[in-house]
Amino acid sequence: MDNYLQSTPIINWQHSVVLAKARELAAGGTDPTAVAQSCFTWVRDAIKHIDDYNIQEISCSASEVLLSGAGICYAKSHLLAALLRANSIPAGFCYQRLSRDDDGASFCLHGLNAVYLPDYGWYRIDARGNKAGVNAQFAPPSEQLAFSIRLAGEADLPEIWPSPLPVVIEALGRYTRKNELWDNLPDVQYSG
Repeated sequence: MDNYLQSTPIINWQHSVVLAKARELAAGGTDPTAVAQSCFTWVRDAIKHIDDYNIQEISCSASEVLLSGAGICYAKSHLLAALLRANSIPAGFCYQRLSRDDDGASFCLHGLNAVYLPDYGWYRIDARGNKAGVNAQFAPPSEQLAFSIRLAGEADLPEIWPSPLPVVIEALGRYTRKNELWDNLPDVQYSG
């Protein structure tokens, strides 16, 4: 479980602004489920998804996302993992492979998290941000993610990674503007 609590250059929960926000969101509470819900709800609702608001700045590390107030799904998952880990709650990374345009053909990864809750085990949560047609919630043991698998070629990747996938970090580092990133969202081969 130690791998899911580590601070890294991307999941930099030991950064002063991340630690301060993690403490604020815990509000002195020690119940992992309540603290996880507080962190999830705040990231989902307070950190803007760059596509919903046409924000061009790309952030990657947890502290960058927090300081900018915005990020793509991957970046938001980095911040959520850092806030959870700062509160000693194990958190990992999950991905869905989704159709880019809801019509099959071209696919990309969508990033979300899994959190370990003592009463439920590993539980997937998606802090992408709600909007018309997207209603992600924190309601263990039931999952209510932003997107469901509907088309051939789409998939819920079953792994819970302790670190973000390298292809995701590479994309966030390569492209400096949302429009560039949007045309080059990462994908993986999947034959499940």
